[in-house]
Amino acid sequence: MANDCPLCIVLGVGNPDRGDDGAGRAAARRLRELPLHDVEIIEHGGEATTLVARMVGAASVFLIDASASGAPPGTVRRFDVSAAPVPEEVALGLSSHGFGPATAVELARSLGQLPRRCIIYTIEGASFATGAPLSPQASLGVAQVVDRVRAEITGGVGQADGQYA
Repeated sequence: MANDCPLCIVLGVGNPDRGDDGAGRAAARRLRELPLHDVEIIEHGGEATTLVARMVGAASVFLIDASASGAPPGTVRRFDVSAAPVPEEVALGLSSHGFGPATAVELARSLGQLPRRCIIYTIEGASFATGAPLSPQASLGVAQVVDRVRAEITGGVGQADGQYA
């Protein structure tokens, strides 16, 4: 299996006790079940400075998080932020966390610690209520992200940035 990164990290971000906010961590758990080699898969609460610390030294990082942008629930978005920042109008609704992956990426960039390859996947949430389960729409988005990240890690062609219903 071809893996072009000596150290590849997947960070599934979110709070599993807040409905669809747990989508990133659900994706990380599903990816952990797959036979991926030379990949560290981490479930993370989303605090920006500790996200940066986890990225240091990695050649490739995939950040997966829930979003609350107003798109239809379950919508998956992919952003290659390796060379260009997340557009400001997108970053504001990108995460369900105040200072999440978009902030972490820009902090890592400013510190010269951004990995050579850095991809953010978001899954639009329907409900972020305390104690709520993952919605059916977010669950479908999790499955899509798992398939796409697996394909990118194992040498499959990554899809262009953008929105996928």
